[in-house]
Amino acid sequence: METLTATSDTGTTVRVSNIPISATATDLVHFLQATLGPSSVFALEIFTDQNNATWNSRSFGRVQFETPDAKTKALSLSHHNTLVFKSHFLHLSHAPDDVVFRPSLPSHRLENGTLYAGFMVRDDRMSVLHTWERVRGWPMPERRKIEFWVPHDGQCYKLEIWFEDILEANGYCLGGGDKLNALLLKLKYAPKIYQKKFGSNVSSKFNAANGRYHFCKEDYDFTWVRTTDFSAMKALGHSTSFCWEIEEGPFNQDIFCSFPLYREILKDLTLEEGEEYCSPAEIVPLVNCLSTDTKIPYETLFQLNSLIHTQKISLASVDSDFIDLLGSLDEETKALIFQKLHKLNSTCYEPQKFVNTQLHVLSSKGRGPHPSSQKRLMENNIMSCHRALITPTKIYCLGPELETSNHVVKHFSQFASDFMRITFVDENWGKLPVNAVSASLQKGIFSEPFRTKIYERILTILRDGIVIGLKKFEFLAFSASQLRSNSVWVFASSDKLKAADIREWMGCFNNIRSVSKCAARMGQLFSSSMQTYEVPIQDVEIIQDIEVESDGIKYCFSDGIGKISLSFAKKVAEKLKLDKNQIPSAFQIRYGGYKGVLAVDRHSFRKLSLRGSMLKFESKNKMLCVTNWSDSMPCFLNREVISLLSTLGVKDEAFLAMQQEQVHLLGRMLTDSDAALEVLETLSGADSKSILVKMLHGFYKPNSEPYLAMMLRANYAYQLSDLRTRCRIFVPKGRILLGCLDETGQLDYGQVFVRITVPKAKQQFEDESLRKVDGDDSTCILVGKVVVTKNPCLHPGDIRVLDAVYNEELEEMGLRDCLVFPQKGRRYV
Repeated sequence: METLTATSDTGTTVRVSNIPISATATDLVHFLQATLGPSSVFALEIFTDQNNATWNSRSFGRVQFETPDAKTKALSLSHHNTLVFKSHFLHLSHAPDDVVFRPSLPSHRLENGTLYAGFMVRDDRMSVLHTWERVRGWPMPERRKIEFWVPHDGQCYKLEIWFEDILEANGYCLGGGDKLNALLLKLKYAPKIYQKKFGSNVSSKFNAANGRYHFCKEDYDFTWVRTTDFSAMKALGHSTSFCWEIEEGPFNQDIFCSFPLYREILKDLTLEEGEEYCSPAEIVPLVNCLSTDTKIPYETLFQLNSLIHTQKISLASVDSDFIDLLGSLDEETKALIFQKLHKLNSTCYEPQKFVNTQLHVLSSKGRGPHPSSQKRLMENNIMSCHRALITPTKIYCLGPELETSNHVVKHFSQFASDFMRITFVDENWGKLPVNAVSASLQKGIFSEPFRTKIYERILTILRDGIVIGLKKFEFLAFSASQLRSNSVWVFASSDKLKAADIREWMGCFNNIRSVSKCAARMGQLFSSSMQTYEVPIQDVEIIQDIEVESDGIKYCFSDGIGKISLSFAKKVAEKLKLDKNQIPSAFQIRYGGYKGVLAVDRHSFRKLSLRGSMLKFESKNKMLCVTNWSDSMPCFLNREVISLLSTLGVKDEAFLAMQQEQVHLLGRMLTDSDAALEVLETLSGADSKSILVKMLHGFYKPNSEPYLAMMLRANYAYQLSDLRTRCRIFVPKGRILLGCLDETGQLDYGQVFVRITVPKAKQQFEDESLRKVDGDDSTCILVGKVVVTKNPCLHPGDIRVLDAVYNEELEEMGLRDCLVFPQKGRRYV
């Protein structure tokens, strides 16, 4: 006989199987409550599937009990086969999720509390911006969060605070007593806000239509929808601390101990009114300081806001005296003091005193970054950029941060401080989920999505802009990568330069009728790129595209492919600070409204030879910007390619073998120099100039030299993380190459020419698929069957099997680390 062992599961929900098909939720509830006791069941659902417009039971479901004791008793009865319902033995087991999320312990379901929202003025003083009464507080340690149900203007809202976002949790005695009755939570991020939606147009699992297979003791015929700050003066957006006062009565003080970083504070907490710090503005908290006589530079104002947003200083400490003190300092001194403040690990409630102390320290020490540092950044194509994170309730000013420059910001470098990149994120700075912007309140294929207040907030900011001090930032454009991260560029227009002037300088987009395509074309100039030389129009020739008509359809074989002269390619490579002995054979470029790949042509006399298919919009801009160039880059399979290859018949064992080989190689890199070199030169794409490669060639051992060992361990951890999270499987006999066109017309349909760089660790010319190149021991020509995929690869037709061939004329052209496609055939490859 088996014995029922104790479990660490503290929930109140079980999974029930072997339910009679004819049973309803009400039948099962009556049976369980007759067996376990009245009111022992809180919620129940029987899983169903749809067949011919009717819902049928799947004979299993979940039951959520009122208490853990009722759950334990039910599990025990099921274990001894004594739960017989309509001649069926019910089988119960632990369920990880509840039917309705709520605290598992009844003592944690606290009602009629008071919630104070505000920020700390001192360690024991809180400035209260708003107060709500009759608040339901539900601590759920098993779910690592607490929920506050807040009534406001006839609506019900929910504030969700995750334990990971709590910086401090302190117990206080409010009202002068000696009994703990309040919990102060200092938060890193704002709570997520939900609004209760109910009515005939809202579909929930507990409405009347679903009553046959669902039951809940309380009224849960509603759904929660994400929303923004609902308080009149944006109190939640200004708040960083919340004080929860529990009404007088019996409650277990051990509830407070379940919070992380909990401390019991014996002294009283002072609550004071702080409505004067609130602002009805849409974007909060922002300190504009327009009411003072001191004119504050934008950079100073931005840093002040950044310090407040990251809780390095308190909003209450920013007064006229502190602003006047900052106004009396030079920019270099302020920059150093701001750096010191940003490095603090806690909130400074007396920043004026801190600044005076730092001034005394700086007077006896050297100061300041080297004045030429900004110039060096520009030379290395790095720019300093202000950023702002927009959450559903707050704004966070960050930076300036260093990132790769783009042509627009570099061209208007004298207005660099007027550019800012804003990103729309969730409260915890993560990516906004789809249902936070557009929720589904109804079921059915014809139901319309409900656009939340967060959607309206994003739209308002994009339309009306953001005001910081005297600058109003307006929407400018975004690049493709920024679109994926929910980011856009904004610009502070002035009499000297407006956002519309920049867009006019970028080019003419009036002929593009598609909104998405127009935005993508604008984003071309905002892509991270290296600016090289301005190419006058007389050095550019427009050549014809190579097109073939087949079955009444025109196919462009030269789509997006042009040419660059060898002499100019050398100058471009020198500008990019590349190896003089290895000039790239192709460049991925942006030139005005042109976009595509330029392959080196040894016989061309014009600097650039562009085709009509490369022109995306008209522009007078003549700067040649390079975003990428041909190089020996390692190849990896990702989830999309693996799925498509499986669809095409490749066995799973092949992928598992490749993955195992990669893991084995990564494991050896920590002790074996040859394996470490192979990983660095193949998986990581490191070149001979890499300090780690030099150390390994210099006979340093991976497990003996501390710096080398540390860097290899970091590389090892990164590669394993990439393999686990993104399923990137290394392909030893694979390369990522830029595609270009066979301008000689030598290749037939289905053929490609591939000349690749072979790392020294892999120079095995005995391989039949590799043909050695005379006079060049660093490259070889691939011969035989090859698999070619697009990036991104979304359709089985994007994976092609082609013939890699040797061609003497193409060899003489010197194209290396490129994939040369033919210009012959009924359609392009």
